[in-house]
Amino acid sequence: MIRKLSLLLAGALIGASTVSLVYGNAGSAANAAGTETYRQLAIFGDIFERVRAQYVTPPDEKELVESAINGMLSSLDPHSSYLNPEAAQDMRVQTKGEFGGLGIEVTMENELVKVVAPIEDTPAARAGVLAGDLIEKIDGAPVRGMTLSDAVDKMRGPVDTPIELTILREGQPKPLTITIVRDIIKVKAVKYRVEEDVGYLKITSFTEKTTDDLREAIEAIQAEVPEDELKGYVLDLRLNPGGLLDQAVNVSDIFLDRGEIVSTRGREPGDIARFSARAGDLADGKPLIVLINGGSASASEIVAGALQDHRRATLLGTRSFGKGSVQTIIPLGENGALRLTTALYYTPSGQSIQGKGITPDIRVEQPLPEELQGLDVTRGESELPGHIRGSEESEEGSGSIAYVPPDPADDLQLAHALDLLRGVKTDPAFPPNPDKAVMNNQ
Repeated sequence: MIRKLSLLLAGALIGASTVSLVYGNAGSAANAAGTETYRQLAIFGDIFERVRAQYVTPPDEKELVESAINGMLSSLDPHSSYLNPEAAQDMRVQTKGEFGGLGIEVTMENELVKVVAPIEDTPAARAGVLAGDLIEKIDGAPVRGMTLSDAVDKMRGPVDTPIELTILREGQPKPLTITIVRDIIKVKAVKYRVEEDVGYLKITSFTEKTTDDLREAIEAIQAEVPEDELKGYVLDLRLNPGGLLDQAVNVSDIFLDRGEIVSTRGREPGDIARFSARAGDLADGKPLIVLINGGSASASEIVAGALQDHRRATLLGTRSFGKGSVQTIIPLGENGALRLTTALYYTPSGQSIQGKGITPDIRVEQPLPEELQGLDVTRGESELPGHIRGSEESEEGSGSIAYVPPDPADDLQLAHALDLLRGVKTDPAFPPNPDKAVMNNQ
């Protein structure tokens, strides 16, 4: 089976994490550690010195310390971790939504890097890289033997620096050598198209650009389809791993006129923050169907939960991932950053989806291709070792492998949504009854 991973050649892999992010400072220190704690730290120091001095081969001391820190944090939950300076920079790149790179989506095929597609108006597209090209060498170094991550790391680099790719192209008798100069790549967090009389909006990740991209997409659809012909919108959050909390709030606000969107609750009883919608629905109240599956996590669950509770949208698909925790990124100066779980979030109805996920109003399974059937994979937060146990945790997880077919013609969930919006199919859950919207607890 071909191992596939879609990413953008640049500073980071967008959407590789299922983390909701709130950037902040360390804040006030907790109560000073007790005598016993300092005794345990002394034991750690003693063990570190013995390993450093007596291990059979000289260990990398930096790696020892980082592993110890990550061991401490991973014992808390799967989403707390230490980010060394390189990882912290990657995180900043991911959430910013623009970075230096080539502008191609790639996968691994037969030990070579295969170009899925060049992104329009990027260095790779302008240099003539085509979908289906196989990258054999990067700056003269053979790709065979590299992992996909290794190859991507080699293709990263500062803006205005050149890189030479040796490419195998179908129909060409000899390899092609293409030199590309890296440039700033602006990643579109929202893809859209018009499905005849329906606006289709797909949010791939929640970066700093998501809200603006979504506004532009909705305005473009409204400019293309007359208001009296536009049946409504499909908001696709499938396989969306999350991202910035404020962007999830802003995306929800685009479709809501009022009411609470989400609340976060931390360690102390009074540590509660509420986020509410402002007046104005950019979609003008048009019917809205939100697609979710087991790959919809974190920030995408915030949006789905808010729109469902307020009866603004009908959710269609399968149960979401169930990540209901918020991580704070605490800068550590030149030493990187600490990603620490500091709160759980709750939908407007006061429900935590931690370990539970969001149940769609209309369940529609997407059949799996033969090569994915029978795979043993994690299907939800509740299956992650060491996860924070939710108060209403579901043992069943998302119930199925999260999959979206690459060809829209094979997408049964999307087809069902389009049929509902056009009146070809009916369901008691669509359109939702706004009179049954949950009153948020202000």
